[in-house]
Amino acid sequence: MEFLLQVKIGALVGLLLLTLFFGFIPARVTWFRNTNGTETHRTVLSLISCFAGGVLLAACLLDIIPDYLADINTVLDSNMIEVNFPLPEFIMAVGFFTVLILERMVLNCREMGGTVDERAPLIQDMRNGHAHAHVHGSTASPDLESSGHHVHVDFQAHSPFRSFMLFLSLSLHSVFEGLAIGLQNTDSKVLEICIAILVHKSIIVFSLSVKLVQSAVSPVWVAAYIGVFAVMSPLGIAIGISVMEAQLAAGTLIQSILEGLAAGTFIYITFLEILPHELNSPGKQLLKVLFILLGFTVMAALTFLG
Repeated sequence: MEFLLQVKIGALVGLLLLTLFFGFIPARVTWFRNTNGTETHRTVLSLISCFAGGVLLAACLLDIIPDYLADINTVLDSNMIEVNFPLPEFIMAVGFFTVLILERMVLNCREMGGTVDERAPLIQDMRNGHAHAHVHGSTASPDLESSGHHVHVDFQAHSPFRSFMLFLSLSLHSVFEGLAIGLQNTDSKVLEICIAILVHKSIIVFSLSVKLVQSAVSPVWVAAYIGVFAVMSPLGIAIGISVMEAQLAAGTLIQSILEGLAAGTFIYITFLEILPHELNSPGKQLLKVLFILLGFTVMAALTFLG
């Protein structure tokens, strides 16, 4: 077995194991799942979630979108395709509206066919000691009103559907990252790209796991999500190795379109799910913004360092 192939297989195994390790820390540690602890515990948990939001925002703006735009412009130039229309941005918009339409359909069907209990919030944010519920066209129950608690929860925040779409968009991007490793023809370049992906993917999978354990997703599904997500980059590496070994031309245009759809999906999740949920919950607003900026800065620094 040639050395280059050994390096690629080593990168495949390393990515798989490290992603599983960092992904299962929030999933297996009870501290991350406990939302009824002390005020200090709830505050720290909220700030960790804000940090994760900043990481995912940076992944969206500094990683996923630039990679996609670079790839599709290269493909269009190599195929001498010229269009007087912002095609790359339009593909992202298609991904954005696909998720928006699917989510609205799911929520509409649940509202039409479900009972009152089934239309209740998927998760109540108790991290700041408040549960705040506002349902259009309904009033709070007497028990709730007499409980002495001011309830404040975004009913759609961290829904299982949005958690799944977040997982799906990140997984598709991970396949393309792995593909970049598998298609390299020098061992130094494989190691360079692999180290960069290892560092930033470890932070992203930790952030993804934090978001999943704070959602209504069951622990079994959280484990399944993390396991499948961990396999995505190695799968991309394996596909890249197969293409290199078989000396076949990859379907780069199809790959770029899928990247664009994933980017649009991630834009939706980042700006309509992650950030609103963190910033709309009450308490310590400036500190939350600081931790979002901190998460963004860490990923920006890693991107700058290459």
